[in-house]
Amino acid sequence: MHRSGRAALAALALATAAPLAAAVAAGPVSASSALRPPGARGGYRAFSDPAPVTIAGYTGSAMEPFVSLDGRYLLFNTSNVAPAIPSLQFAVRSGPRSFTYGGPIRGANQPGFLSGTPSMDRDGILYFVSTRNYAARRATVYAGRFDSGAVTKVHAVAGVVAPAPGLVDFDASVSPDGGSLYVSVGQFAGGSGPSRAGLALFHRRGRAFVADPRSAALLGAVNRAGPLVYAASVSTDGLELFFTVADPAGGVVEIDRAERSSTSRPFGRVQRVRAISGFAEAPSLSGDGTTLYFHLRVGRLFVIEQVTRP
Repeated sequence: MHRSGRAALAALALATAAPLAAAVAAGPVSASSALRPPGARGGYRAFSDPAPVTIAGYTGSAMEPFVSLDGRYLLFNTSNVAPAIPSLQFAVRSGPRSFTYGGPIRGANQPGFLSGTPSMDRDGILYFVSTRNYAARRATVYAGRFDSGAVTKVHAVAGVVAPAPGLVDFDASVSPDGGSLYVSVGQFAGGSGPSRAGLALFHRRGRAFVADPRSAALLGAVNRAGPLVYAASVSTDGLELFFTVADPAGGVVEIDRAERSSTSRPFGRVQRVRAISGFAEAPSLSGDGTTLYFHLRVGRLFVIEQVTRP
Protein backbone atom coordinates (compact mmCIF):
# COMPACT_ATOMS: atom_id res chain seq x y z
CA MET A 1 0.00 0.00 0.00
CA HIS A 2 1.29 3.47 -0.87
CA ARG A 3 0.65 4.99 2.49
CA SER A 4 1.41 7.51 5.18
CA GLY A 5 -0.62 8.52 8.17
CA ARG A 6 -2.84 5.93 9.78
CA ALA A 7 -1.62 2.91 7.81
CA ALA A 8 1.96 3.58 8.88
CA LEU A 9 0.67 4.16 12.40
CA ALA A 10 -1.08 0.80 12.37
CA ALA A 11 2.06 -0.91 11.10
CA LEU A 12 4.04 0.63 13.95
CA ALA A 13 1.41 -0.52 16.42
CA LEU A 14 1.60 -4.09 15.25
CA ALA A 15 5.38 -3.92 15.37
CA THR A 16 5.17 -4.34 19.14
CA ALA A 17 4.11 -7.93 18.48
CA ALA A 18 5.70 -8.68 15.08
CA PRO A 19 8.25 -6.91 12.87
CA LEU A 20 6.68 -4.87 10.07
CA ALA A 21 8.03 -2.31 7.62
CA ALA A 22 6.62 1.21 7.82
CA ALA A 23 7.51 3.46 4.89
CA VAL A 24 5.89 5.92 2.57
CA ALA A 25 6.04 4.78 -1.04
CA ALA A 26 6.45 7.38 -3.74
CA GLY A 27 4.00 7.66 -6.62
CA PRO A 28 1.20 9.74 -8.09
CA VAL A 29 -1.83 10.42 -5.98
CA SER A 30 -5.28 11.03 -7.43
CA ALA A 31 -8.92 10.36 -6.65
CA SER A 32 -10.29 7.11 -8.01
CA SER A 33 -13.82 6.08 -8.82
CA ALA A 34 -12.92 2.67 -7.41
CA LEU A 35 -13.03 4.16 -3.91
CA ARG A 36 -16.53 5.55 -4.24
CA PRO A 37 -19.84 3.80 -3.63
CA PRO A 38 -22.79 4.01 -6.01
CA GLY A 39 -24.51 7.39 -5.82
CA ALA A 40 -21.36 9.32 -4.86
CA ARG A 41 -21.00 11.18 -8.15
CA GLY A 42 -20.40 14.89 -7.92
CA GLY A 43 -19.00 14.80 -4.41
CA TYR A 44 -19.74 17.00 -1.42
CA ARG A 45 -19.24 20.66 -2.39
CA ALA A 46 -20.11 22.71 0.73
CA PHE A 47 -16.45 23.09 1.78
CA SER A 48 -14.08 25.39 -0.10
CA ASP A 49 -10.95 27.53 0.23
CA PRO A 50 -8.25 25.03 1.22
CA ALA A 51 -5.57 26.83 3.23
CA PRO A 52 -2.57 25.89 5.38
CA VAL A 53 -2.67 26.03 9.16
CA THR A 54 0.57 27.48 10.52
CA ILE A 55 2.23 26.45 13.78
CA ALA A 56 4.72 29.12 14.83
CA GLY A 57 7.84 27.60 16.38
CA TYR A 58 7.33 24.13 14.89
CA THR A 59 9.09 22.89 11.74
CA GLY A 60 8.52 19.12 11.55
CA SER A 61 5.67 17.05 10.19
CA ALA A 62 2.33 17.67 11.88
CA MET A 63 -0.28 14.95 11.52
CA GLU A 64 -3.65 13.76 12.86
CA PRO A 65 -4.95 17.24 13.80
CA PHE A 66 -7.66 17.91 16.36
CA VAL A 67 -8.85 21.34 17.47
CA SER A 68 -10.55 21.54 20.85
CA LEU A 69 -14.26 22.35 20.77
CA ASP A 70 -13.61 25.86 22.10
CA GLY A 71 -11.09 26.40 19.30
CA ARG A 72 -8.22 27.20 21.65
CA TYR A 73 -5.91 24.19 21.28
CA LEU A 74 -4.56 22.32 18.29
CA LEU A 75 -3.51 18.76 19.17
CA PHE A 76 -1.46 16.66 16.75
CA ASN A 77 1.29 14.07 16.54
CA THR A 78 4.74 14.16 15.02
CA SER A 79 5.68 12.09 11.97
CA ASN A 80 4.57 8.47 11.97
CA VAL A 81 6.78 7.53 9.03
CA ALA A 82 9.38 4.98 10.18
CA PRO A 83 11.88 5.21 11.78
CA ALA A 84 10.17 8.09 13.58
CA ILE A 85 8.02 7.26 16.60
CA PRO A 86 5.00 9.60 16.84
CA SER A 87 4.42 11.66 19.95
CA LEU A 88 1.58 13.96 20.96
CA GLN A 89 2.03 17.72 20.73
CA PHE A 90 -0.07 20.83 21.32
CA ALA A 91 -0.30 24.42 20.12
CA VAL A 92 -2.35 27.43 21.22
CA ARG A 93 -4.46 29.46 18.80
CA SER A 94 -3.05 32.84 17.78
CA GLY A 95 -5.22 33.66 14.74
CA PRO A 96 -7.92 32.31 12.39
CA ARG A 97 -5.48 29.85 10.74
CA SER A 98 -2.50 30.06 13.07
CA PHE A 99 -1.29 28.54 16.33
CA THR A 100 1.82 28.86 18.50
CA TYR A 101 3.65 25.66 19.36
CA GLY A 102 3.46 24.68 23.01
CA GLY A 103 5.55 21.48 23.03
CA PRO A 104 4.82 17.83 23.78
CA ILE A 105 1.63 17.10 25.70
CA ARG A 106 2.99 16.48 29.18
CA GLY A 107 2.04 13.12 30.63
CA ALA A 108 0.83 11.60 27.35
CA ASN A 109 3.97 10.26 25.72
CA GLN A 110 5.99 7.24 26.80
CA PRO A 111 9.56 6.93 25.44
CA GLY A 112 9.97 4.21 22.83
CA PHE A 113 6.24 3.80 22.21
CA LEU A 114 3.94 5.41 19.69
CA SER A 115 1.39 7.96 20.94
CA GLY A 116 -0.90 9.64 18.43
CA THR A 117 -4.30 10.37 16.85
CA PRO A 118 -5.68 12.73 19.53
CA SER A 119 -9.33 13.69 19.98
CA MET A 120 -11.09 15.27 22.93
CA ASP A 121 -14.65 15.59 24.22
CA ARG A 122 -16.36 18.69 25.62
CA ASP A 123 -15.33 17.75 29.18
CA GLY A 124 -11.63 17.82 28.34
CA ILE A 125 -11.08 14.05 28.22
CA LEU A 126 -8.33 13.35 25.70
CA TYR A 127 -8.37 10.08 23.75
CA PHE A 128 -5.37 8.75 21.84
CA VAL A 129 -3.72 5.53 20.72
CA SER A 130 -0.47 4.14 22.07
CA THR A 131 1.43 0.90 21.59
CA ARG A 132 2.69 0.84 25.18
CA ASN A 133 0.57 -2.19 26.12
CA TYR A 134 -0.32 -3.85 22.82
CA ALA A 135 1.97 -6.87 23.25
CA ALA A 136 0.51 -7.78 26.65
CA ARG A 137 -3.18 -6.91 26.26
CA ARG A 138 -3.80 -5.76 22.65
CA ALA A 139 -5.01 -2.50 24.21
CA THR A 140 -4.08 0.62 22.26
CA VAL A 141 -6.79 3.18 23.13
CA TYR A 142 -6.04 5.48 26.09
CA ALA A 143 -7.65 8.46 27.78
CA GLY A 144 -6.81 11.12 30.34
CA ARG A 145 -7.84 14.61 31.40
CA PHE A 146 -6.30 17.42 29.35
CA ASP A 147 -5.59 20.84 30.80
CA SER A 148 -3.23 23.55 29.58
CA GLY A 149 -0.95 21.26 27.59
CA ALA A 150 -0.82 18.39 30.09
CA VAL A 151 -2.81 15.19 30.55
CA THR A 152 -3.34 13.40 33.86
CA LYS A 153 -4.83 10.09 34.98
CA VAL A 154 -3.87 8.35 31.74
CA HIS A 155 -5.46 4.90 31.49
CA ALA A 156 -6.38 2.28 28.94
CA VAL A 157 -10.02 2.67 27.90
CA ALA A 158 -11.93 -0.27 29.35
CA GLY A 159 -13.87 -2.31 26.84
CA VAL A 160 -11.87 -1.34 23.74
CA VAL A 161 -9.41 -4.16 23.08
CA ALA A 162 -8.50 -5.81 19.78
CA PRO A 163 -10.23 -9.22 19.84
CA ALA A 164 -7.37 -11.23 18.28
CA PRO A 165 -3.67 -11.05 17.39
CA GLY A 166 -3.18 -9.31 14.06
CA LEU A 167 -6.03 -6.89 14.70
CA VAL A 168 -4.99 -3.39 15.77
CA ASP A 169 -7.18 -0.52 16.98
CA PHE A 170 -5.04 2.14 15.31
CA ASP A 171 -7.25 5.19 15.74
CA ALA A 172 -10.05 6.24 18.07
CA SER A 173 -12.11 9.40 17.69
CA VAL A 174 -14.47 10.45 20.47
CA SER A 175 -17.78 12.18 19.82
CA PRO A 176 -18.03 15.73 21.20
CA ASP A 177 -20.41 14.62 23.97
CA GLY A 178 -18.01 11.87 25.05
CA GLY A 179 -20.62 9.16 24.58
CA SER A 180 -19.27 7.37 21.51
CA LEU A 181 -15.96 6.18 20.09
CA TYR A 182 -15.36 5.56 16.40
CA VAL A 183 -12.48 3.07 16.37
CA SER A 184 -10.40 2.24 13.29
CA VAL A 185 -9.58 -1.48 13.25
CA GLY A 186 -6.92 -2.91 10.93
CA GLN A 187 -6.30 -6.53 9.98
CA PHE A 188 -2.65 -7.44 9.44
CA ALA A 189 -1.18 -10.62 7.99
CA GLY A 190 2.54 -9.87 8.16
CA GLY A 191 2.80 -7.29 5.38
CA SER A 192 3.73 -3.63 5.60
CA GLY A 193 0.12 -2.43 5.71
CA PRO A 194 -3.35 -3.65 6.60
CA SER A 195 -5.18 -6.02 4.30
CA ARG A 196 -8.46 -4.68 5.68
CA ALA A 197 -9.45 -1.64 7.73
CA GLY A 198 -12.82 -0.33 8.83
CA LEU A 199 -14.66 1.55 11.54
CA ALA A 200 -16.33 0.12 14.64
CA LEU A 201 -18.68 2.01 16.95
CA PHE A 202 -18.55 1.88 20.76
CA HIS A 203 -20.71 3.63 23.36
CA ARG A 204 -19.94 4.66 26.90
CA ARG A 205 -21.47 2.58 29.66
CA GLY A 206 -20.36 3.79 33.08
CA ARG A 207 -16.56 3.95 33.09
CA ALA A 208 -16.17 1.63 30.10
CA PHE A 209 -17.17 1.47 26.46
CA VAL A 210 -19.10 -1.36 24.86
CA ALA A 211 -19.41 -2.31 21.20
CA ASP A 212 -22.64 -1.16 19.57
CA PRO A 213 -24.47 -4.32 18.42
CA ARG A 214 -25.71 -2.31 15.41
CA SER A 215 -22.26 -1.08 14.46
CA ALA A 216 -22.08 -3.08 11.22
CA ALA A 217 -25.52 -1.84 10.12
CA LEU A 218 -24.98 1.80 11.14
CA LEU A 219 -21.63 1.93 9.33
CA GLY A 220 -22.46 -0.42 6.47
CA ALA A 221 -22.34 2.26 3.77
CA VAL A 222 -19.05 3.57 5.18
CA ASN A 223 -17.28 0.21 5.59
CA ARG A 224 -17.78 -0.87 2.00
CA ALA A 225 -15.89 -3.82 0.55
CA GLY A 226 -12.50 -3.18 -1.00
CA PRO A 227 -11.08 0.16 0.25
CA LEU A 228 -9.41 0.73 3.60
CA VAL A 229 -11.60 2.96 5.79
CA TYR A 230 -10.18 4.72 8.85
CA ALA A 231 -9.75 8.00 10.77
CA ALA A 232 -13.30 9.12 11.53
CA SER A 233 -14.62 12.43 12.87
CA VAL A 234 -18.26 12.87 13.83
CA SER A 235 -20.20 16.12 14.01
CA THR A 236 -21.60 17.51 17.25
CA ASP A 237 -25.14 16.44 16.32
CA GLY A 238 -23.98 12.97 15.27
CA LEU A 239 -25.46 13.33 11.77
CA GLU A 240 -22.24 13.75 9.74
CA LEU A 241 -19.24 11.46 9.63
CA PHE A 242 -15.95 12.31 7.91
CA PHE A 243 -13.30 9.65 7.30
CA THR A 244 -10.35 8.58 5.14
CA VAL A 245 -10.66 6.04 2.33
CA ALA A 246 -7.60 4.44 0.73
CA ASP A 247 -6.94 1.91 -2.01
CA PRO A 248 -5.11 -1.07 -0.44
CA ALA A 249 -3.12 -1.41 -3.68
CA GLY A 250 -1.56 1.97 -2.90
CA GLY A 251 -1.34 5.55 -4.07
CA VAL A 252 -4.99 6.61 -3.98
CA VAL A 253 -6.51 8.23 -0.89
CA GLU A 254 -9.41 10.60 -0.26
CA ILE A 255 -11.53 12.13 2.48
CA ASP A 256 -15.22 11.25 2.39
CA ARG A 257 -18.38 12.38 4.14
CA ALA A 258 -21.48 10.38 5.10
CA GLU A 259 -24.73 11.67 6.55
CA ARG A 260 -27.91 10.48 8.23
CA SER A 261 -31.20 11.99 9.34
CA SER A 262 -31.17 10.62 12.90
CA THR A 263 -28.60 9.15 15.27
CA SER A 264 -30.61 5.93 15.28
CA ARG A 265 -30.33 5.62 11.49
CA PRO A 266 -27.42 4.19 9.46
CA PHE A 267 -25.04 6.57 7.74
CA GLY A 268 -25.54 6.87 3.98
CA ARG A 269 -24.97 9.10 0.95
CA VAL A 270 -21.18 8.75 1.04
CA GLN A 271 -19.42 11.45 -1.00
CA ARG A 272 -15.86 12.66 -1.45
CA VAL A 273 -15.11 16.12 -0.05
CA ARG A 274 -14.26 17.80 -3.34
CA ALA A 275 -12.33 20.75 -1.90
CA ILE A 276 -9.62 18.39 -0.62
CA SER A 277 -7.09 16.89 -3.03
CA GLY A 278 -3.65 15.30 -2.86
CA PHE A 279 -2.50 12.79 -0.26
CA ALA A 280 -4.82 13.98 2.51
CA GLU A 281 -5.91 12.01 5.57
CA ALA A 282 -7.28 12.34 9.08
CA PRO A 283 -10.27 14.71 8.81
CA SER A 284 -11.30 16.49 11.99
CA LEU A 285 -14.42 18.66 12.15
CA SER A 286 -14.51 21.79 14.31
CA GLY A 287 -17.06 22.02 17.11
CA ASP A 288 -19.22 24.48 15.17
CA GLY A 289 -19.06 22.37 12.02
CA THR A 290 -17.65 25.13 9.80
CA THR A 291 -14.03 23.97 9.48
CA LEU A 292 -12.59 20.62 8.47
CA TYR A 293 -8.94 20.06 9.39
CA PHE A 294 -6.71 17.34 7.87
CA HIS A 295 -3.09 16.58 7.17
CA LEU A 296 -1.59 16.72 3.68
CA ARG A 297 1.63 15.37 2.26
CA VAL A 298 3.75 18.20 0.82
CA GLY A 299 7.08 16.92 -0.44
CA ARG A 300 8.62 14.87 2.36
CA LEU A 301 6.63 16.55 5.13
CA PHE A 302 3.05 16.44 6.34
CA VAL A 303 1.31 19.70 7.09
CA ILE A 304 -2.08 20.61 8.51
CA GLU A 305 -4.61 22.29 6.25
CA GLN A 306 -8.25 23.30 6.52
CA VAL A 307 -11.31 23.86 4.37
CA THR A 308 -14.34 25.86 5.45
CA ARG A 309 -18.09 26.11 4.81
CA PRO A 310 -20.72 28.66 5.82
